[in-house]
Amino acid sequence: MTEEVTAADKAISVLLADDHPVVREGLCAMLESVEAITVVGQAGSGEEAVTLAMRLKPDIVLLDLRMGAMDGVDATGHILSHSPGSKVVIVTTYESDSDILRAVEAGAAGYLLKGSSRAELINAVRAAARGETVLTPSLAPKLFRARAVDLPPLSEREVEVLRLVSQGLTNAAIGEKLFIGEATVKTHLLRAYRKLGVSDRTAAVMAALKRGLLP
Repeated sequence: MTEEVTAADKAISVLLADDHPVVREGLCAMLESVEAITVVGQAGSGEEAVTLAMRLKPDIVLLDLRMGAMDGVDATGHILSHSPGSKVVIVTTYESDSDILRAVEAGAAGYLLKGSSRAELINAVRAAARGETVLTPSLAPKLFRARAVDLPPLSEREVEVLRLVSQGLTNAAIGEKLFIGEATVKTHLLRAYRKLGVSDRTAAVMAALKRGLLP
């Protein structure tokens, strides 16, 4: 990935929230050195982050996870309620499965570790601004495990349909093979998507493979 600004890039406004001034200043200096990214505010607590987000309506809020009375997860919920156009990216040292899942369920668009490189942070800000989900690569398995704990099991027929999808069959071909209508195949797929927490065929197959549901 590159840090070069393309014609499609627009100025991205960023609000920083961390209870350590040195961390905030370091992040601010890093981001302000990049064209088309502007730090519009800094907050030292979750409460202050919510107040500033409501007033400034930033594109991105980089939010620490642990900040005293109102942590990053609680602040995320409040920020998105009052400034729905903003995207929240958690930047923290904590990487437990439960922390990551809580942040994502609260609506965070990303979860980065403070050990991330300058390029990773900048690319994450730009990706989040485009509406993409950003996650430190090493944390992906943790998020999957955390989600899998609460996901309902797939039925035998849903697993069977996904097995055939993994073989490259279309809905029509799957219906013929299982002696069911194409609409029924689609219904089984949609139910599987919801249970696996995905939105398309490829992601469903990958999730089923990771859960050991497919050979």
